[in-house]
Amino acid sequence: MNIRIIAVGKIKEKYLTLAIQEYSKRLSAYCRLEIIEVKDEKIPETASEAQRKKAVELEGNRILSYLKDEEILATLEIQGQQMDSPAFSKKIETYGIQGKSQITFVIGGSIGLSSIITNRSDWKLSFSEMTFPHQLFRVMLLEQIYRSFKIIRGETYHK
Repeated sequence: MNIRIIAVGKIKEKYLTLAIQEYSKRLSAYCRLEIIEVKDEKIPETASEAQRKKAVELEGNRILSYLKDEEILATLEIQGQQMDSPAFSKKIETYGIQGKSQITFVIGGSIGLSSIITNRSDWKLSFSEMTFPHQLFRVMLLEQIYRSFKIIRGETYHK
């Protein structure tokens, strides 16, 4: 299976970079992983709604340039479907059984995802109603993908 993560913004903290590297290494035994970072728009705290909308649009167009027609597009959204780890792994396994070998997860920027992207999504997913830092969330997503492959293979990790 091929897994891609398209994320808005760069990782700045070394400890997060190390965690991403660790999970990427672990995942190499289960899938081909690609992480793509797209430039985020810098907007002031006092930005107008129009400025925010324009920033989200620009980020959305950058994401769109990486999307492929034949992939499963999973967007991470607050209003998306919440599920536990076994259900998440089952969803990934089901896509594989159906012959869908490419899943792309999209993590938007701090002001959200463009409707250009969310309207195209095959799987709207939410980890929680809580808000998480976007950089930390990348680690959380990688860990859950890793956990999913361990569950699918019946290997010990998930308790």
